[in-house]
Amino acid sequence: MAKVDKEDIKQDKKMIATAIHKHEKHDHPGKPLTKLAKGGKTSAQMMKYGRNMAKVMNQRSSGRGG
Repeated sequence: MAKVDKEDIKQDKKMIATAIHKHEKHDHPGKPLTKLAKGGKTSAQMMKYGRNMAKVMNQRSSGRGG
C-alpha cells in the first residue's frame, strides 16, 4: 500500500471542506456552515455504538495512514 503524505491529506481535507461549504452557501443560504470533524469520537457515535465501540469505530475510519 502506498504511503500517504500528510500534505496530500491536508490538501484533500481543504478541498472537501471547500466543496461542502460551496454547496451549503448555494442550497442553504443564511444557515451556518457545517463544522467538519477534527477527529475523535462524537456524541452521536457514542449514542449509536456506546462509548467503547465508538472509539473502535472511529479508529477504523478511512483517511488515516496505517
